[in-house]
Amino acid sequence: MSAAVIALLLGGAGIAIGATPAQAAETKFNVKCVPPAGGGSPVEGETTAKVTAPASAKVGDEVDVSWETVKPASNNTDLMDIPQDAVQPTGWITVGGGGGELKVVGEKKNPPIPKKAPMVMSVMKGKLKLTKAGKITLTPGKYDVAVTFSFGTFVTKCAPTGAVGVGATIDVAAGSSGGTTTGGTTTGGATTGGSTTTGGSTTTGGSTTTSGGSASGGSTSGGGGGQTDFPGKAVEVAFDCGPVVPGGIKTPVTINAKKNGGSYDLTVKTAKGAMAAPMALPAGALKPSMDVKLGGADSGTVKVSGPANAEPIPDKAPVSLSDMTGTYKPGKSGKVTLSPDQLTIDVTMAPGATPINVPCKATSSGVSLELDTAAQPGGSGSATASGSGTSGGLAETGAEDEGGIKALALVAGTVILLGGAVFTFTPWRRLRGTR
Repeated sequence: MSAAVIALLLGGAGIAIGATPAQAAETKFNVKCVPPAGGGSPVEGETTAKVTAPASAKVGDEVDVSWETVKPASNNTDLMDIPQDAVQPTGWITVGGGGGELKVVGEKKNPPIPKKAPMVMSVMKGKLKLTKAGKITLTPGKYDVAVTFSFGTFVTKCAPTGAVGVGATIDVAAGSSGGTTTGGTTTGGATTGGSTTTGGSTTTGGSTTTSGGSASGGSTSGGGGGQTDFPGKAVEVAFDCGPVVPGGIKTPVTINAKKNGGSYDLTVKTAKGAMAAPMALPAGALKPSMDVKLGGADSGTVKVSGPANAEPIPDKAPVSLSDMTGTYKPGKSGKVTLSPDQLTIDVTMAPGATPINVPCKATSSGVSLELDTAAQPGGSGSATASGSGTSGGLAETGAEDEGGIKALALVAGTVILLGGAVFTFTPWRRLRGTR
């Protein structure tokens, strides 16, 4: 994605189809590329372009002009692979000596482009009508790159940040029709691109302030009076899934605890029906997990996880994440706070398929529960899901996930792609209650 789904930071240039003697020249120039919403920050780089046009022609001729990308400004991102025949570039060439602008369009034709591999764009072509004698210069300028996936089209817009050298010059001789120059109304074909916003421009997720704060959540008497159940309070949590999720994800999260000897069995609940599936999902497709962050007297995280959906999910049916459970064995005595931290969703689209890991870090959270704990032998302050072991340290951010970010997502009215699955998220702030 990138991948969002997709910061395609490319360079633009052209190839040539020419009329009679053709000439071409390479020119290097700096560009600033702005990816679609959710695909990362704008990036500046140098691209090498080659513009090809006939060396000479006469007034009244309609000549072929092309623009080839010799060296792109950047490679494909590490978000996701780009499929074959998915990239379509559109460029605008400044016509000097007559004024105007020539639009050139490339075919949607490219080999598969792996993550981090050099971008490959087809030659952009157009036709220029010559209406005035003299020297006509052709200078590459701004360009758009549209990438189409099964779930939408994403457009990266690039523009020069400084002076650009002339790519080609046409010596236009007087012909049967004089008149004034147009600079060319051009064809080059229709561009797709569209107005899709997805996958890629600035990362967000951290800009939302949420409730929860540092106040204690539920009961705090952890070990006294024979109390065993400790309900937490629902806190609004903002999750940042990286550059592929514009606006992040917001949902109420509740952490409940039940005393079990010297340890605590935790249950973490999120909102019901937060997602609607636009396609049928098999049983076992979605499996959530979360890091619960410890504060106060203890530190580290507790990993909780939930089972995958037991039944298939029909097309457009509400989708809820299962309750996540784990065991906290205190490593320190005193008042310990528990707050939601990173959420991870493993997506498996077919039996035996490798799960796609989608990490979403909590950038704004709050304390859901406070416990009055007593240190236990072997307690480290950071337990694994199901209490099967301990491993100190802070919550993982997911930034170093082995497979990288393998999901392209759009939230609140747009689409989230989790590997092969597509989900539509309901705006979290509209949801009420937890499971």
